[in-house]
Amino acid sequence: MPSQAQHDQEDHRRLTLIIGVIVVTAAAVCALSLVGAFSDPPATVNEVATVVALISMIAVATMVKARVRIRSTTHSITWNEAAIVVGVAVAPASWVVLCTAAGVAVAFAVLRLPTIKMAFSIGKNALVAAGAGLTLVALDWAWPPSRLIDLVGPVALAYLTATLLDEIIAIPVIAIASGSSVRQQFRANWDLRGVGSALRFLVAVCTLLLLRADPRLLVAVPPLVLSLHLAYSTRIRSRTEQQAWQRLARTTDALNVVDLDNVLTTAVTQAAELFSADEVEIELRDGGRTVRGGTGGITFDGPSGTPTDVDGTIVPTPLEGHDRSADVGVLRLRFRGPVQLSEREQYTLRTFASALCTAVRNAQAYAELARVADEHAYAAAHDALTGLANRRHLLDQGTEHLSARHADGVTALVLIDLNHFKEVNDTLGHAAGDQVLVQVAERLRGAAQGGDLVARLGGDEFAVLLRGLPAPAVAAHRAEALLATLHEPFELDGMRISVEASGGISAAPASGGMAELLRRADVAMYQAKRAGQRISTYAPTRDTADLGRLTLGGDLPRAVADHEFVVNFQPIVDLGTGEVTSVEALARWHHPTHGMIDPLRFLEAVERSGLLPAFAEAILDQALIAAASWRDAGFDVPVAVNVSPRSLLDARFPGSVLARLRAHDLPPDRLVLELTETLTLSQLDVVDRVLSRLREEGVRLALDDFGTGYSSLSLLSRIPVHELKIDRSFVTTMESSAEAAAVIRSTLDLGRSLDLDVVAEGVESEPQRRALWELGCAAGQGHLFARPMPAGTLLAALQRGSGGRPGTLAPPLHDAGAVIRLSQTRRQNGRGRPDRVPHLPA
Repeated sequence: MPSQAQHDQEDHRRLTLIIGVIVVTAAAVCALSLVGAFSDPPATVNEVATVVALISMIAVATMVKARVRIRSTTHSITWNEAAIVVGVAVAPASWVVLCTAAGVAVAFAVLRLPTIKMAFSIGKNALVAAGAGLTLVALDWAWPPSRLIDLVGPVALAYLTATLLDEIIAIPVIAIASGSSVRQQFRANWDLRGVGSALRFLVAVCTLLLLRADPRLLVAVPPLVLSLHLAYSTRIRSRTEQQAWQRLARTTDALNVVDLDNVLTTAVTQAAELFSADEVEIELRDGGRTVRGGTGGITFDGPSGTPTDVDGTIVPTPLEGHDRSADVGVLRLRFRGPVQLSEREQYTLRTFASALCTAVRNAQAYAELARVADEHAYAAAHDALTGLANRRHLLDQGTEHLSARHADGVTALVLIDLNHFKEVNDTLGHAAGDQVLVQVAERLRGAAQGGDLVARLGGDEFAVLLRGLPAPAVAAHRAEALLATLHEPFELDGMRISVEASGGISAAPASGGMAELLRRADVAMYQAKRAGQRISTYAPTRDTADLGRLTLGGDLPRAVADHEFVVNFQPIVDLGTGEVTSVEALARWHHPTHGMIDPLRFLEAVERSGLLPAFAEAILDQALIAAASWRDAGFDVPVAVNVSPRSLLDARFPGSVLARLRAHDLPPDRLVLELTETLTLSQLDVVDRVLSRLREEGVRLALDDFGTGYSSLSLLSRIPVHELKIDRSFVTTMESSAEAAAVIRSTLDLGRSLDLDVVAEGVESEPQRRALWELGCAAGQGHLFARPMPAGTLLAALQRGSGGRPGTLAPPLHDAGAVIRLSQTRRQNGRGRPDRVPHLPA
């Protein structure tokens, strides 16, 4: 695209060419006129005086003018046509052409105007004089005419010729100099030009009439011309100012947009027209951006400091508000020649700069708001760690795609879960785990195709939405390719870490939408995990998901508010004597529609619902109320309550537990909190602080399901427990499995070495009871002694006892002569654990 400098050079070349043609043509006309003048020279004094008067009249008419600036060039509206018409009416045409050239030259010499302007003005006016003179010659004009009609008609035609020649010659030059079109210049202010021409014609006719009647009346012509000139100049100035204010109003209205690029483009183009500048430059302080251009548009948009091709006058104006509280940059008007702005133009420039300052500030503020909104929208739809789409974005995009009427191909979802990723966090820390997740995201993003959507659903779970598949079977191949990218080890701080993953595939269902597609992929993924496979495709026949569990989640708020959760109690019994040593509280949901619901079906939903604190407090309250009622009845037995790992993340949990113990007037050692061995959260400091405070206050801690986890010994080194509970799976198979018996035996040895109580769960038969006793296990619970029951039923059982012995639920393994039962004081060691030592028969 040609630069502004190239455009300006081309305009200068065309302007020089046109002026040259005009000057050469005028020189030829002047030469012919000179020949005619020599053939008929002025002979009398009156004729010589007429020549001098013509030269003086032309010079004065040239100097008395109304000025209009276009860019760096000032154009003048003169009275030459009137003077020329008067001249050709009273003197030979050849004389008038030469006198016109001489008069214009004298005027320009007095005014000291540029040579090129002088040459153009001499040439134009000489041609105008020649045209007017030839018109009268063609009409057989003779001075003075005998009748008035003989004067007005020919003079009017001569004046019309002069005016048309002046317009035809001058307007193209003005158009090229101002960078506008010839048509635009012809149409601009045509009414004002017409009025001016009419006034000058009237002056010319009046002058000729006075000369015809009595030459002495010419003394009235100068005041008349001066008055008309002043009125016409005032009219021109008023029209110019009116047009300027109208353009300013249109320009400020056009700046009322919120896009900064549009504001700058409008400001540059409109300011170039408004101030007739060769170039307009806007430099913004924020960002160091500079924009330049003219009426044709933007020619430069880049960093500040880049030089411009336009040399000459520079008019700078700061872009600041009316109160000067804000300064966003500077506006510069550039002109190729010397220019002095009028007072009105300076005020207009300051007003325009203030409006531009406001427009720039508004556009910048809007851009900042739009940027913040885009950031928020992006953050709401993307995972902060990996930059992938999040669950919300996946559901929105998937729903939109599935709801499209003409969705091409098959849509499938691949759900990917990293296996044993917890070990990375536990071993190397969460920062290392985050690095692995970022690398997994990069590999999945790289393996995905253009139409796929890769998302991180949370934790170590990822999803890839496959769109436009030719057939459902292709999804399996695509899933294999995705998981294959995770097969290679990951580089992590100089270490190579291998991370395995399991994937589930589901094709878009006929109904259920994106939620059902995600559920099916989740079912397939867990099928792969259970089967030890890397990838599994969803099969309806293997879908064992309990949909009823999902519907229960919506009933949880009502259940908590209406106290639908109840507690049953299962006693823990001394295996040797059958005496109840403690009781475990087991939560149940008494649903008004579904009846009694086992906790395995609702505990996970409770933990995810945000109702866990209220649920835990309700269960704890019921357990402590029951323990207080048993104590008041003479059976002071501790009560054990299961604790969710999520409760241990709440630093307020110990205070809540101790407050309820005080409310029910129970000492802390009457409460046992059972923790699951899968409590991987024990690595967190907040969990350590919670457990340490509970233990320090006297609350007893038990480790449930011992032996089924992956880090039993490491947990025992961190969690300050008092008791171990052997999982029922070992007790059930101890008679048939040497390995199960070995686990029980080693757990008992560990308990003795660490001075911990050991309780066996799932005792179902007398042989199991006796075997556990012989291995050294002191306590157990199970259906052999009692099933879970309400607090009142358990109290009645304690009062009734076994064989008439209150507080027992089973007969002793040995009679009184075979076993010596130590006193209560002797049976408590420093941790409060009852010691029972078998003795030889008496």
